[in-house]
Amino acid sequence: MAGIYLHIPFCKLRCSYCNYFSSANESQIDTFVKCLCAEAQMRKNEIRENIKTIYFGGGTPSRLQKTHFEQIFNTLFDVFSINPDAEITLESNPDDLSQDYIEMLAALPFNRLSIGIQSFDDRELTFLNRRHTRQQALDAVKHAQQAGFNNLNIDLMYGLPNQTHEMWQKNLQQAIELNIQHISAYHLAYEEETEMLSLLETGKINPMNEQMSTEMFSILINTLADNGFLHYELSNFALPNCFSQHNSSYWRGSTYIGLGAAAHSFDGDNRSWNVDSIPKYIEAIESKTLNQTAERLTIFEKYNEFILTGLRTMWGVDLQTLKNKFGATFYDFCLKNTQKHIDNHLLKIDGNVLKMLPKGVFIADGVVSDLMWVAK
Repeated sequence: MAGIYLHIPFCKLRCSYCNYFSSANESQIDTFVKCLCAEAQMRKNEIRENIKTIYFGGGTPSRLQKTHFEQIFNTLFDVFSINPDAEITLESNPDDLSQDYIEMLAALPFNRLSIGIQSFDDRELTFLNRRHTRQQALDAVKHAQQAGFNNLNIDLMYGLPNQTHEMWQKNLQQAIELNIQHISAYHLAYEEETEMLSLLETGKINPMNEQMSTEMFSILINTLADNGFLHYELSNFALPNCFSQHNSSYWRGSTYIGLGAAAHSFDGDNRSWNVDSIPKYIEAIESKTLNQTAERLTIFEKYNEFILTGLRTMWGVDLQTLKNKFGATFYDFCLKNTQKHIDNHLLKIDGNVLKMLPKGVFIADGVVSDLMWVAK
């Protein structure tokens, strides 16, 4: 299953925790969209199979207007072979999603919206430097549902300084009451070159301790499970048959092409990424060239990704596939390093599939790291 990822690197305001490549200068949006379409034309031969997923990420793709989307869709459907039932997702901010804007989106090929809510608490939203309010978040979901969108994701964040169990539980309960189909929940991370890290390093905030973080994660898992959500990936929960097809294809090693500044691509053997500069990206495309960096993955890197992505999901790692793809040496290495985690009830082998047990989910990074092959 092949996919297309479009990185729209514009934001009206930068959030205090975000380290994704983006710019608050929207003066180049028109030129950028033209170049994105030109890049698609230049790279049309990189994927010849049917496209099953299209994902507009960012940045904030909901900063684009109707004419931008029309240009992009006209190009994509002209250049690539798009499956008629392709999942087409737009990441969005609640304050962009006015009723008129959502009705415009509903008239386009979009069939899935991902709304970056993060919290339903106005105090937390202010702390995160989000530009919407609780009420705007609620209105955005309501307007999307009224416009016919029945495949909605919302992003939530936990592990914030001073966040309590009760505050997190209230956020989750509000999400459940909205009758959405998918929830992506992330623990606050202190990334390099962010305002949040600066606040931490200057002692203006204190991070949540490990025990509290674990309790928050447990509340997340149990609350959503009690309401019919499947924990199908470490940070992702969905009602049955409502998994993100695009992200699931990443975790299963499918090929995808990334368009736009800083976008990544993967063809099964090679990973490449565009320059993370809007002016340099535009300059290259207007010169009919690509400003890209590429690397060919070694067998060790492919094995590590196969283990990492597989164990993050409910589908686990198919051991026979592992053996067929990587050979007996990697297969034996995996089984040898798996055994202690099986004994400690962190992993299990179900049929011929290696899966993470609930107890293991809480220390998934440590479990997975023991199965990584370090090339010498």
